[in-house]
Amino acid sequence: MRIALGIEYDGSAFCGWQTQPSGCAVQDAVDAALSGIAAHAVQSQCAGRTDAGVHALGQVVHFDTSADRPLSAWVRGVNTLLSKHIAVQWARAVSDEFHARNRATARSYAYVLLNRPERPGVQHSRVGWHHRPLELDPMREAVELLLGTHDFSAFRAAECQAISPVKELRGATIERFGQLVLFQFTADAFLHHMVRNIVGCLVKIGDGTRAPQWLEQVLESRDRSQAAPTFAPDGLYLTAVEYDAAWGLPPPHARTPAEMLLSAGFAASALS
Repeated sequence: MRIALGIEYDGSAFCGWQTQPSGCAVQDAVDAALSGIAAHAVQSQCAGRTDAGVHALGQVVHFDTSADRPLSAWVRGVNTLLSKHIAVQWARAVSDEFHARNRATARSYAYVLLNRPERPGVQHSRVGWHHRPLELDPMREAVELLLGTHDFSAFRAAECQAISPVKELRGATIERFGQLVLFQFTADAFLHHMVRNIVGCLVKIGDGTRAPQWLEQVLESRDRSQAAPTFAPDGLYLTAVEYDAAWGLPPPHARTPAEMLLSAGFAASALS
């Protein structure tokens, strides 16, 4: 039997999604808990391999099991074996043709940035930070140049394992809420570090270091060395993974800005 799960986690407690010999990864914790409920070794597959420090509100995984368990066991039972930093949200039985990564039709990420002179304290692992004032209009003008299907090699990490650098960026928004700037992106798929590299470039534009048209030049160069340094992982969240409705999975939760900022540890007053 193949089971799909929806999972959320605080990435600051882990060395990334993908299993490591030291057992420090999210996958290590998830597989150990699943194996405990299944009473046999389980290896999960995820929709998006997040880096160390990156969080997930809408990660999707699948695994195969010979164990006959009610779906509730894969939620409440598994959660009893997981640390407080990870929680299974839902479970569904799926056909063997389902694959969390290969069958996904879209993925969405959000980046929460604290924009003030002083670095964060309480939310240090939940937000990115930039000390210089940011203007949103130049960043919005620039990100529009990235929409559509392009070769995103200039925003691709050297260790990226994607077969092709060509991706379709379907949506991008930038909003300010007091001292917080919320970036949201949706694409068919993302390259390794793609969102963090785009945010790094947008910040350079927002603080006046670069003009909006520079981003198009970076894109067309297909040269990673032309882009800004990779931005910190702390403010990055995998918010949703989308699939064809035929798989019968719960639709991804469309979070409002208020919900997104609450997930980053900010009270509703931050929206004022």
